[in-house]
Amino acid sequence: MRAPRSRATAALVSAAVAVPVLFAAAPQAGAQGDHKPHPTTQERQAKKLAKKLVEKSSGKSAYRHLEKFQEIADKNGGNRAAGTKGHKASTTYVHDRLKKAGYKVSYQDFTFYESETLREGAAVLSPEARKLNAVAFDFSKATPEGGIQAPLAAARVDDTPGCEADDYASDTFTGKIALVKRGSCTFAEKEAAATKAGAIGLLLYNHSGDKPVKGNLETPDNAHIPAAGITLAEGEALAKQVAQGEVKVSLDVATKAVPHKTRNVIAETRGGRADRVVGLGAHLDSVTEGPGINDNGSGSAGLIEVAEKLAKATNGGKKLNNKVRFSWWSAEELGLLGSDHYVKTLTAKQKKNIKLYLNFDMIGSPNGAELVYDGDNSDNVGSGPGPKGSAQIEKLINGFLDKKKVPHWGTDFDGRSDYGPFIAEGIPAGGTFTGAEGLKTADQAAKAGGKAGQPYDPNYHGKGDTLKNIDRKIFDVNVDVIANAVGTYAQDLGSLKR
Repeated sequence: MRAPRSRATAALVSAAVAVPVLFAAAPQAGAQGDHKPHPTTQERQAKKLAKKLVEKSSGKSAYRHLEKFQEIADKNGGNRAAGTKGHKASTTYVHDRLKKAGYKVSYQDFTFYESETLREGAAVLSPEARKLNAVAFDFSKATPEGGIQAPLAAARVDDTPGCEADDYASDTFTGKIALVKRGSCTFAEKEAAATKAGAIGLLLYNHSGDKPVKGNLETPDNAHIPAAGITLAEGEALAKQVAQGEVKVSLDVATKAVPHKTRNVIAETRGGRADRVVGLGAHLDSVTEGPGINDNGSGSAGLIEVAEKLAKATNGGKKLNNKVRFSWWSAEELGLLGSDHYVKTLTAKQKKNIKLYLNFDMIGSPNGAELVYDGDNSDNVGSGPGPKGSAQIEKLINGFLDKKKVPHWGTDFDGRSDYGPFIAEGIPAGGTFTGAEGLKTADQAAKAGGKAGQPYDPNYHGKGDTLKNIDRKIFDVNVDVIANAVGTYAQDLGSLKR
């Protein structure tokens, strides 16, 4: 799972080899009145296949794939990050296993750019000189050698600081460096708003903590003016000074966009209607700091396990009503780049035909909780409900967990994983997640065990995300969740409408 938007470190700007997609739902018969309707043929087939896949799929079996990912990382500098040999070896492993299982498998290649900082610095020149702890935005536009010097102008601080045009008083930012507080909208949106207001540079101060904010414009195309981040304390001190009189500052930044090649792996059943495709995905890349066994070897391994069992149970997928497509995304940790590229390669018709997408990212957290994406927004937190059909996906997963007597909680569609590009196109989505750097609640600890007030995964984005970091019990539960969903939707899409 990628870090919050502010911590992503690269962006996709060019690509090659598009993979076609196809995804829809068959109309379902239903009885009227008070009598319980008789199950349709598709419903009976779905129930049978789901039961079989849950029986045959297991965390114990899927663990061998985690062992392989660990082995690959150990042989390749300790990680499986996008653009590295470790990631390429991981894609080859997934590709070859799925091909052997009988799937139609392909690579989808693309190029992403990583931002390399060449210079970064800022200072107050007057009324009294002092150095600022400045960090260049990823992909920031460069200043001339030696930097720029200009008066500082502070944007309005409200619930959406520096996000709208009226946060910048008319004409007061022209030729000046904008001082903006972090929060609400993206770094790119703040930079664009400051640019439009006439600013020649941007200093963005953090909204919490004692570290300078690390901004990211996500793509070189979003760079208009030099930009750097500073600490909360520095920003508040500057804002106070600006309110009292002119403050002159200097800003000196330069970055370089470095290209890297990587690839997604796409595998689909040879059977099932091509206009009714069930999509599932997990990101295969790790961060550079560690092997990424929970994040996200766990979701990747779960998909391999269920895909292989599905092929075996249905004669390579030839007995399916709906086509099933499994995807292993690259460069999720750099900004959902693989899944975003994939969705952007689709035609309007292909997007319209996609009926659901299931995402599994971090499903074995050592202090985890069973978190189900809140498709109906019943928790009323954050981003609101998913596209139409997402509530029904949540209901299916919750119902399965209830039958297994597994405590579960909702989790927001916060945009931190590969469902993001799909729901942006109105495609219903769902899935499970067992937690990253967030803290486990007292209620979760009381009902599911573990330590309240501690991170779900204390090794999140670290070198400790190894085989020892996996809770095998919760991993097994989530493999069953995947199996049940695949078995159900591979034969029957009717529940998406109910």
